[in-house]
Amino acid sequence: MDLDERKLKILKAIIQNYLETGEPVGSRTISKYTDLNLSSATIRNEMSDLEELGLIIQPHTSAGRIPSDKGYRLYVDQMMLEKEEQLNQATKEVKEMRELLLEREDKMESILKQMAKMLATNTNYATMISAPQVRGNKLKFIQLSRVEATQLLTTIVVEGNVIKNTMITIDEPLDDETLLKLNILLNTNLNGLPVEEINLAMISRLKQQAGIYDGIIAEVMDAVAEVIKEDENIEIYTSGANNIFKYPELADNQRASELITTFEEKQLLTELVQGSLTDDNGTGIQVYIGNETPVKTMKDCSVVTATYELEEGMKGTIGIIGPRRMDYDKVISTLKTLKSQLDTIYKKDDKG
Repeated sequence: MDLDERKLKILKAIIQNYLETGEPVGSRTISKYTDLNLSSATIRNEMSDLEELGLIIQPHTSAGRIPSDKGYRLYVDQMMLEKEEQLNQATKEVKEMRELLLEREDKMESILKQMAKMLATNTNYATMISAPQVRGNKLKFIQLSRVEATQLLTTIVVEGNVIKNTMITIDEPLDDETLLKLNILLNTNLNGLPVEEINLAMISRLKQQAGIYDGIIAEVMDAVAEVIKEDENIEIYTSGANNIFKYPELADNQRASELITTFEEKQLLTELVQGSLTDDNGTGIQVYIGNETPVKTMKDCSVVTATYELEEGMKGTIGIIGPRRMDYDKVISTLKTLKSQLDTIYKKDDKG
């Protein structure tokens, strides 16, 4: 049955009021209850039409009206339709947000790789840039998305729009409404929370609230735990390792081989990144000469690092590795410029 918007609003107001009070509803009550700004006389006319349509009835001699079964049916069908539309809209919004964040992750990776290459070309030294670190920051968003009937993608977003994705296999498919409820449960309890503050009691409470879907919550929290781990898998982009061969003091077979291996395996570079992030002297620029470097294979080199910050707490490291006789003035100036450019690129992207 198609009703115009005004009649539908009046019918909904009658039903909602009757559900609350159990008393027949009059036109004066409706005039205060709705946002239609109609006179009681106009509302009475509309109520008469609704009565003729069999949607409301007048009990005994009362001046008020109550819903009929037919009116309840229309109300419930309309409510279900609205809920479905809301669910579809919410699903669309979270899908768009996930796609935006994934696109942003790809863009950041591309920017960092390009900058490492540019640094190597401009300085003729070896270079490295680490992706911004998650540790110490707050959860911004968790999204469960259906990939296949029994496959869910967990997207965890931390301050600085750093994203971690994990696939979860489930026993039975979930409908859209259940998926939405799980997303609401996770985000209501975890949004804005520092990742280190997530504890077993909190996880237990979430699993209890999830009921039969506690296994899914457990897997999501395992994925969050991976984010909490202390920088075990820092993403580092390198370039220009072959520039080492341009400097005779670094070009003998053993030294060059050790340095190339360091750049390829990157584990020792992780130690350099962690050291530079925890030993910030206030300027964000650090210079290691020879044996001062925390990386043993670089004891014959000089290493200059810069700490960049994309957002509060989201830090990474840029490093230039060359001979002790490197052009320190040029290297430090280049790093300061790059820090500034990276900040500008990121902030511009953030506003866009």
